[in-house]
Amino acid sequence: MKKLMFAIFAVSIIMFAGCQRDDGLVTIELWYGAAVTEAGPPPRDWHVLQRIREELDINLVLSSLPSAEIDQDVRINAAGAGNNLPDLFMVRRGPFMNLVNAGLIAPVDHLYDLMPVRSAQRYGEESRRFTTVNGRSFGFASPGAAPRNEGLLIRQDWLENLGLDVPVTLDDFLNVMRAFTFDDPDGNGVNDTWGFGAFQELTPHEAGLGRRFDPIFGAFGVAGTWNLSYEDAGLNIRNPAYFEALGFVRQMVEEGLIDPQWTALRRDDFRARWRQGRFGIMREQNAAFAAQHNYRDFDLQFPEGRWIVIDPPLGPHGHQSVGVDTPSFRIYAVSTRAIIDGKGPYIARLLEWMTENYFLLGWGVEGDNFVFDANGVPSVEGIPDRSRGFDQPAMQRYTQLRNKVFYNSDVELAARFPVWTTVAGREMSALWTLREMQARPWTPNTGADALPLPNADVERLYNQRIVEFVTGTIPLTQANWNTFLDEFDRVGGGIWENNALTAARESGFIQAPLIAVAVE
Repeated sequence: MKKLMFAIFAVSIIMFAGCQRDDGLVTIELWYGAAVTEAGPPPRDWHVLQRIREELDINLVLSSLPSAEIDQDVRINAAGAGNNLPDLFMVRRGPFMNLVNAGLIAPVDHLYDLMPVRSAQRYGEESRRFTTVNGRSFGFASPGAAPRNEGLLIRQDWLENLGLDVPVTLDDFLNVMRAFTFDDPDGNGVNDTWGFGAFQELTPHEAGLGRRFDPIFGAFGVAGTWNLSYEDAGLNIRNPAYFEALGFVRQMVEEGLIDPQWTALRRDDFRARWRQGRFGIMREQNAAFAAQHNYRDFDLQFPEGRWIVIDPPLGPHGHQSVGVDTPSFRIYAVSTRAIIDGKGPYIARLLEWMTENYFLLGWGVEGDNFVFDANGVPSVEGIPDRSRGFDQPAMQRYTQLRNKVFYNSDVELAARFPVWTTVAGREMSALWTLREMQARPWTPNTGADALPLPNADVERLYNQRIVEFVTGTIPLTQANWNTFLDEFDRVGGGIWENNALTAARESGFIQAPLIAVAVE
């Protein structure tokens, strides 16, 4: 493998000067993920394409990938099977690994130094680790959604109504949940509130009860599906502390401290219920909570109501976590054929140019599609023709490549999450809420969302049994728990765990700690 990659690198350097066509341009075919699928692709006469031709000697040919992830995978896999991959393309983790193993994606380590601004801005250690296989980086991983964008919130007005302090320990939380459930925190004289609200929102890396319960499991050091630390890597259900965490949630359910409909709720139901004032503690996403259009129903019904972001509960052994921090990355890979054809340096030059033209690709032409406000944030307030604002559907085809330049900067987030005023005159911003959430304790879990998935029997047993233990359908005893783990392994749980840990180590998601060596 090393000899092959060295040969590819050497050939790319030799062919760099000779890969231009007769017209002086090098064609780069880019398959991109559209920012707004329904807006359509940029027009062929887009002035940005002309600038790229004139300034970079690149003929950029664009093709939008399907919006559905499964359709993206089908297209990428078909192109790989026919050895017809484009030069640069967005790819999800599963197909990415298959293409790496097939030798169809080239290592890009030598290209990072050719784009110093972009590399410093977005391709840090964590990013490169996400695309590293056997010590080589096989793709450019840019930030996706803003990391750690959920948090634990509590009704501060309910605390004040009942003369309670913000809870700190698990016992504190239990006492506050009891008060929120039984002591009429909203003062309406009706027994219609609960301490905790949640629903079973599952992902492969947040199995069992799902992410809404992770602040509880985090207090026991077992947030999420996987422990990816070097010393204790494995499924969290193997940890005796997971059994303790289940016992705590079982107590919440048994005492009636959680919205009793939680097993039947879906995301929209859950959000409707907190907006109706049904419970006082929850884990929620920053924009789903604090964006004006999402907060409106709660604001109109409870103008004096107030939620605040708080630290997750402190557990008996000092653990504390909102949940697992699994930063999302958008991978763009370079085909091996593109490197052999000498296009690598041109691709690096293109990406660096895009970074340098951040506002152009992200918002359009200054003075036409946007202007800068007093804080340097792109705005449509004050442009000559409001119909040409970057936020207008007809204009969004011109910013379809913004995912190639966006990296969750303060400018982007301020434009996405403006400050607004509540009915009672308080200023709010989903960006302020995001920053508070990001500052709380989280469990590092990079790569947990990219590991092999369990078979259907393992997944079904895992998620079903956890709910049955918590609801009391199956008594939560040590004997019953041991029986569950045995059954879990019989249907393939142990095999899944071993395969996933092997993949995690190969991908660098589990790394041995650095050992300091004294130098005399």
